[in-house]
Amino acid sequence: MSAHADVYGYIDTDGMAHVSTEKLDDRYQLFMRGDATFDSDKIARGVPGVTVKPNMSSPLMQLMLQHPNLKKYEAMVDQSAREFSVEPALLKAIMAAESGFNPTAVSPKGAIGLMQIMPETAERYGVQGDRRKTIQQKLTDPKINIRLAARYLRDLQVLFPKRLELAIASYNAGERAVQKYNNQIPPYPETRNYVQLVAQFYQLYQPGGSANNNVDVGNKGEKPRRIEIILPGRRSMPPPTSIE
Repeated sequence: MSAHADVYGYIDTDGMAHVSTEKLDDRYQLFMRGDATFDSDKIARGVPGVTVKPNMSSPLMQLMLQHPNLKKYEAMVDQSAREFSVEPALLKAIMAAESGFNPTAVSPKGAIGLMQIMPETAERYGVQGDRRKTIQQKLTDPKINIRLAARYLRDLQVLFPKRLELAIASYNAGERAVQKYNNQIPPYPETRNYVQLVAQFYQLYQPGGSANNNVDVGNKGEKPRRIEIILPGRRSMPPPTSIE
């Protein structure tokens, strides 16, 4: 399946940033262009076929590059990346696409935190509630949340060796869905848009990429802006599944 690799967004009058892989209405402006098209089923081997051409003059791009929480949680990202042999850029890309760097984000399906971990997935990886905190409360801890995501992504990359696009798709739709479609990205609009978005952010946060340059975003005294990620086709998604 070929898909345009562009990303659109805008910042509204309340300071909320909105990001989508489609120009949903006239408010959405192009702020990150990829190659003219890329094949969603051939994003393996380092996510090739997506060359990020960011609009550096866009306030939204600057926010994605230099969001305060990127720096705040960078040590946790690096530590978990080393522990589970996952690229920090991939963790940052997932964090951007999943929660917009919001540690208190909760999805309608119950996914929690920066990396949007489902309580069932956390439980499968050994996280248990106790008298002091429930599993859901523990998942709001950025350190626990990021570490679980890194471990899960490691397992997905082991399950789909040298097929990073399938690990990304599995994080969204579940590895069973990927296996159901013969180890291809499932034909769910949300998942295909998700892979596209993560692929763009993944390239953006690579060492030496735009995210590592000094970008003056201004407004340093303001409260960090929230980012809403809108993935067209979300309602057509089945419930996610996790590694057994």
